[in-house]
Amino acid sequence: MSASAQEGPSPDARAHSIPVEGASVDPAELAQFERLGESWWSETGPMAALHRINPIRLRWMRDAMIDAFAASDGAPRDPDSLRSLEGLSILDVGCGGGLLTEPLARMGAQALGVDPAPGNVETARAHAAQSGAPAQYRAVSVERLREEGARFDVVCAMEVVEHVRDPAGFIADAAALVKPGGLFFCSTLNRTFKSFALAIVGAEYVLRWVEPGTHSWDKFVKPEELESWIAAAGLELYALAGVSYAPFARAWSVSRDLDVNYMVVARRPLRIA
Repeated sequence: MSASAQEGPSPDARAHSIPVEGASVDPAELAQFERLGESWWSETGPMAALHRINPIRLRWMRDAMIDAFAASDGAPRDPDSLRSLEGLSILDVGCGGGLLTEPLARMGAQALGVDPAPGNVETARAHAAQSGAPAQYRAVSVERLREEGARFDVVCAMEVVEHVRDPAGFIADAAALVKPGGLFFCSTLNRTFKSFALAIVGAEYVLRWVEPGTHSWDKFVKPEELESWIAAAGLELYALAGVSYAPFARAWSVSRDLDVNYMVVARRPLRIA
């Protein structure tokens, strides 16, 4: 991990209610998520749907990382190991309260969560201190990290791109933080009539899984749009998967259905000597 990625708490992370500036940061979106406070970690609160989907995305991400990276001794990584991600530097962009950063750290990764909302970072730090998870956090934008020259084995931007002002620019900045040979994960919602019916009308106004107004359908991203931004950033598509909900089983699963939720992982090619 680079020196900039290993920094401890920075002054901007302690400046509660002073949002971090960045070209991708949408102040309205930022304010909405910063209001969540400690409810980030409530499994029955406004982030309940994220708690349900978290194990699915974590398993998919872990398996991709195990497949892509050998262990430090060159041997294959053990998927049954509790520290299967040992030694990998992972950046979790838009970490919120740390729901993804903490388990990545527990699996052995050097996990850094960043968020432009200082309140979210304070919540994440407080929870990590209470749980004992070795996750690190900073209130900083991807633009600032790019300026610092930070690089990571893995960069994650899960459920973030649909909340930024300039999604193409955001992807370019986030992808620039990936080391040669490293992975970039991104998950978002497809802009389809099905996603409007299920993710907006159903999830927000009928089932009340998330607070109404959390998402704007016109900011959802089609897979071909995301793929084009990833390619423009110099990355190569590695895998693509849908995430579907079975109402009768009340369970999420990885699927081939990309109509609503989907995940992408891309890889930065190794430089040729």
